[in-house]
Amino acid sequence: MKPSRDHSALSAVQRELRGAPLHTLAPVTALVLVLFGLWQGVGGHPGNAAISAVCALPAIIATLMLRQSAHRWEGAGILLCISTVLGSLLAAWWLGPTALAWSYLALMANFFIARIQVAAPANLLLVAALLATPDLLLGNPANVPGLIVIALTFGIGYHFSRRLQGDRARLEQLAALDSLTGLPNRRMLEKTLLQLIGDARADRYQHALVILDIDHFKGINDSHGHSAGDTALSDLSMILRFELREHDRVFRFGGEEFVILAHATSRENLESFTERIRKAVYQSLRGPDGRITISLGAAMYGGEKHWQDWFSRADAVLYRAKSNGRNTYVIAEDIVEEVA
Repeated sequence: MKPSRDHSALSAVQRELRGAPLHTLAPVTALVLVLFGLWQGVGGHPGNAAISAVCALPAIIATLMLRQSAHRWEGAGILLCISTVLGSLLAAWWLGPTALAWSYLALMANFFIARIQVAAPANLLLVAALLATPDLLLGNPANVPGLIVIALTFGIGYHFSRRLQGDRARLEQLAALDSLTGLPNRRMLEKTLLQLIGDARADRYQHALVILDIDHFKGINDSHGHSAGDTALSDLSMILRFELREHDRVFRFGGEEFVILAHATSRENLESFTERIRKAVYQSLRGPDGRITISLGAAMYGGEKHWQDWFSRADAVLYRAKSNGRNTYVIAEDIVEEVA
């Protein structure tokens, strides 16, 4: 099995929920502000045109960021909030109450292009500046309809943004778990290994990867159907959960393959742990044809720069374990020097 470097399902969810509005609103906002500046310049207001161009700059940068990488929605959202707030204020200051409609759009849009922790303060600043602008909202008489629309727009946008953030958190949780076993999935394994290898602390050398899969799993599916295979996978996940120690973590990598990130202070400690897992499964896991066994390959962390290299060492000895007759384990040789 070969580890994938593809983007995770979670990243796809994030891009869909927040990146899609940004891809539309960033270039539109930049274009509107540039055209507004040109209009001011043609009308004999070069200073206003220059200010409008400056306000358009964050939106232009946000557009370029999103074209280069879809993963830059966080920074792009902040920049776009800056442009929408400044552009709305310029329009309100120069055009008066007739330009308030742009402010309403900005108040709503900001909640969907940036996190609520960014959008809410930005919108509050926009509202405060609008209230402070003479003869705009708090003139004599006060612009009551405008005040009502601003309050409703802010309130509705804030409410839906909180709902969206809650839905996003639930989607992130679902995207991190395997639906059959409830274990963290392959994406979470990759994220965990990236964090561990990127941590310069010495205790990362006290970790090992244990890759295991069910022996003759295809035969279970072929003879008794996928429901029997699913039952075996669920039962195996429960056994692994029960056998793990405090600092160990188990993931379902895919198919019949599981990965344990184990705390191991030495090769001997890793051997003892791996044999305990093999024996626990041998004693407890049963299927329609009787006992179900597993094969295991394990490797201590050896200073690899990429988690795929560490994973490949454990994966290679897993296949050796299968070649040795299955229902056994093999520990990879230690690496003396760090892998370049």
